[in-house]
Amino acid sequence: MTTELAQVTAADVDAAAERLAGRVTRTPITPSERLSRATDAQVWLKREDLQSVRSYKNRGATNFIAQLSAAEQDAGVVCASAGNHAQGVASACAQLGVHARIYLPRTTPRQKRDRVAALGGVFVDVVVSGDSYDAAAGAAADHADTTGSTLVPPFDHPRTIAGQGTMVREIVEDLAGVPDVVVVPVGGGGLLAGASAYLQERHPEVRLVGVEPAGAASMQAALQAGGPVMLPHVDPFVDGAAVRRVGRATYPLVRDSGAEVISVDEGRVCAEMIALYQTEGIVAEPAGALAPAVLDRIGIEPGQRVVAILSGGNNDMLRYPEVMERALVHEGRKHYFLVDFPQEPGALRRFLDEVLGPDDDIALFEYVKRSSRETGPALVGIELGSPTDLAPLLERMDASSMQVEQIPPDSPLFRFIL
Repeated sequence: MTTELAQVTAADVDAAAERLAGRVTRTPITPSERLSRATDAQVWLKREDLQSVRSYKNRGATNFIAQLSAAEQDAGVVCASAGNHAQGVASACAQLGVHARIYLPRTTPRQKRDRVAALGGVFVDVVVSGDSYDAAAGAAADHADTTGSTLVPPFDHPRTIAGQGTMVREIVEDLAGVPDVVVVPVGGGGLLAGASAYLQERHPEVRLVGVEPAGAASMQAALQAGGPVMLPHVDPFVDGAAVRRVGRATYPLVRDSGAEVISVDEGRVCAEMIALYQTEGIVAEPAGALAPAVLDRIGIEPGQRVVAILSGGNNDMLRYPEVMERALVHEGRKHYFLVDFPQEPGALRRFLDEVLGPDDDIALFEYVKRSSRETGPALVGIELGSPTDLAPLLERMDASSMQVEQIPPDSPLFRFIL
């Protein structure tokens, strides 16, 4: 059966759940008081960040590898990944006693390389190859062709899809009742396809919503085009869901399910990551925060039972300064300007006294170019006490003797700031 024509049924998900029992953590569903208050509903989080690999990816990998024949398992498996899929395959191989060769691009952080090696132990060889995921994927495919090992797909295979679908099956069982709404993050579409296959057959009354990052809305592009298409550009920030083209197997399952698919700005995802950490004490990766980030904008009715899937927590702590920056810009609390300062003593002091409000703060000041001319442009970042402080700030800037140009977030210049 070809991947394009393959189907996934609720029975496939049930069978996958039996295979995963004792091998994959049955993660808890925890209530969120913050999100419940914000939506006037009953909101739970499905905590896939509490998996041993800190994401749901071991579900699909384990279900796929467990169904290989004895000869195929003896020949070993191979995959390429920049993160969570590699850890899922490594964990599955250690559980099942199957050897794996895992290709990681050179851009993969050291801690992720070490984590893959630790999860796989003696069953995994980690190979760092190429400067991008595509290069690593090419090396993995070549290895499979020359050795006869099996390539383990991250999302685009019925067995992988069925494994991912076990998550929503657990939700229905553990919630002691059917939820009204389930919100799922979307990358290549494996998780949404698995959830669609199970719910459409067993609980078609459940509203299913898929959420993509705005910079990688590949499923919406596929639905509009009538099939998977390659996005010309992808914002890699939400790395766990930054997929340029959805799967040939995942797409028809999503298309035929009637699931809603929406996108969310990366800055809103960052704001939700910070809220999860500060309020619930949850360290979520960007893809893990996709689902809870949209609950206030999908039209949830008061009192409804809503489950948002928190899909992973493999977040590099070194990324938090960028996360905070993106969140502040999204919330309208941080803005950037080009200010033409007179090249004379006291110019900066006048700017501070005449322009800045009592709760405003200079977060960045850097001369763009120094010269002997009468004025010199500087890049100035200002953090406001409240988004409503922007209008008075702009009025004071207009009244100032200095020439000021605001840099909007959609400006090409912004990529040099973030």
